[in-house]
Amino acid sequence: MTPAHGIRHARLKLLALLAIFVLPLLVAWVMVAWRIGIPEQRTAHGELAPEIPALARWPLAEPHGPVDGWVLAFDCSTRCDDLADQWWRLHRALGSEAPRVSRLRIGGAGQALPGEVVVDWSTPPEWRQPGHLWVLDPRGEAVLGYAAGVDARDVLDDVNQLLRMNPAPSRKAARQVAQN
Repeated sequence: MTPAHGIRHARLKLLALLAIFVLPLLVAWVMVAWRIGIPEQRTAHGELAPEIPALARWPLAEPHGPVDGWVLAFDCSTRCDDLADQWWRLHRALGSEAPRVSRLRIGGAGQALPGEVVVDWSTPPEWRQPGHLWVLDPRGEAVLGYAAGVDARDVLDDVNQLLRMNPAPSRKAARQVAQN
């Protein structure tokens, strides 16, 4: 092998190696800059709910007790037994992630189902909708809202996605936060 041929071969290897690392970055930049090949489909079945105030500012008649983590808050003014059962079943379907989610039933007569906190509106707010469900983050901010009659599987998909995208803090990290 001649020295010129060896140098040419080494340069081609270097160019191929650079192409392997630079080409994906270039393609990604083109996709983002010109919006080419980026799916436009929505992944959430619910509607974003930025106009809903935080849970602490909801006009509830009594303190809402031990509601922590992610919250499924639902207005139970119509078909209360059916709604409470539907969201209880959804909560059970979360499996090992269920302890990260609480249920807050607002209104309705009858006993609370296991793991459910029941409160009433002190004055119904203007944004309230009968049978509506809101998914609240651990800070109490409304993330998603669902109209009455939504399919529970769609809500389950969205809640699973939220829990997957926001993993639970480890116990060690929680202890460190508590110590600070």
